[in-house]
Amino acid sequence: MRFWVSALVATAFTVQLTAADRPNFVFFLVDDLGWADVSCYGSKFHETPQIDALAESGIRFTSAYAAASICSPTRASIVTGRHPVRVGITDWIPGQTVDPADGDRFLKVEDNNDLALSEVTIAEVLKQAGYATFFAGKWHLGDEGYWPEDQGFDINIGGHDRGSPPGGYYSPWKNPRLEAKEKGEYLTERLTADSISFLDERDQSEPFLLYLSYYNVHSPIQPYQKRIEHYREKAAKMFPGDALDYLDEHGAATRPRQDDPDFASMVAAVDDSVGAILAALEVRKLADNTVVIFFSDNGGLSTRSREPGGKVKAASTSNDPLRAGKGWLYEGGIREAAIVRAPGVTKPASVSDQTVVSMDFFPTMLDLAGLPMQPELHADGESLVPILEGGKWAGPRTLCWHYPHYHGSGWKPGAAIRDGDWKLIELWEWDGIELYNLADDIGEKNNLAESMPEKVAELRAKLTAWQKDLGAEMPQPNPQWREE
Repeated sequence: MRFWVSALVATAFTVQLTAADRPNFVFFLVDDLGWADVSCYGSKFHETPQIDALAESGIRFTSAYAAASICSPTRASIVTGRHPVRVGITDWIPGQTVDPADGDRFLKVEDNNDLALSEVTIAEVLKQAGYATFFAGKWHLGDEGYWPEDQGFDINIGGHDRGSPPGGYYSPWKNPRLEAKEKGEYLTERLTADSISFLDERDQSEPFLLYLSYYNVHSPIQPYQKRIEHYREKAAKMFPGDALDYLDEHGAATRPRQDDPDFASMVAAVDDSVGAILAALEVRKLADNTVVIFFSDNGGLSTRSREPGGKVKAASTSNDPLRAGKGWLYEGGIREAAIVRAPGVTKPASVSDQTVVSMDFFPTMLDLAGLPMQPELHADGESLVPILEGGKWAGPRTLCWHYPHYHGSGWKPGAAIRDGDWKLIELWEWDGIELYNLADDIGEKNNLAESMPEKVAELRAKLTAWQKDLGAEMPQPNPQWREE
């Protein structure tokens, strides 16, 4: 039975919907998973049969974007439906320190280190509508008092202020919201088991939101022992002694290929988990009334700043054919693997190149649940239901990114805008302007800025107007900076 109720009639029908009529939601959020880290997005080294099967059962987006190239801002945008600039979290929490004596051009832009309790999350809205709400994994949106249980989730397993798993992936962990049950327990397996337990222990009369936010595949890169030998053997066959020549990226360096067995095994751990959760839904006869969403918070960590003397810091993956990765506003840092399966709405094995962004999930879930849209909350998101049904936007979407911070990937303050197929990037540290046509140049190799000054002016005007409209904080000059 089709459970989706159009946003146009949702208000009239909401009071008539019982808990049994409303869909459940499972949201998989992977940390630092690159667009090309999944087999169905082109990876030849990583293997993700369970995620690929999910894509075959729903819709796979090829132009889905995170609101930021780093974790905390995108995470805030998902749960609020609001752009990171509007929320006031524009960097990972607490962000990179900036010492004026180091000679960077700008001073540190201060932003919020907690998701304000005044922000209304999707968990709070669904909870008010009678949903049971469960969170497991990485939160990274504030210290104690701002954790998932303070932001609308009934249950919080492992979510706290840290972005990297304290103590690593094998117990004993140092996580204030997760106590190990046995020595050597693997974090992703534990979060998966607790998520499945929630399916059994919840009030069966209530619809639910299960939000599984993996710490994988964030550093530290620690191999998943159940999968590591396979990838070591595969790497030895595919890359027998080949040298790894990093690519230059504005003085930083980008890993050119996927060949790290340890990292691949961590991707496999996520894939195993996705398969286990989907199987649990099937066994419990929940799959036909459960919307499943799969997404990542930013691009894969492929680009790193160089050490003194030019030594390259280790990177985890490659986002090829996309340029750069986590931290950067090139496509490798912001374009994400995104899959949605909504029974009765999505057509199996469908693919969409429509432009979508992380703020869209909030209104989409409301729409699918037959709940009224609340545009005053999800101010920067649009319901994806028409796209899930195979439709297209009425016209090209315009998306903006604002990252006025320094990052360990080598990124320096700047901003970007995508308007239809056109994308402009401002690199403030270097007074750089870059213009690309993504329809012809997904790898952002052919900078058209000099040959198309009118398009540059048009997009810069739109970006500036958007920054002023949202009150974006701009970096202040460092008085100790001297141009070389």
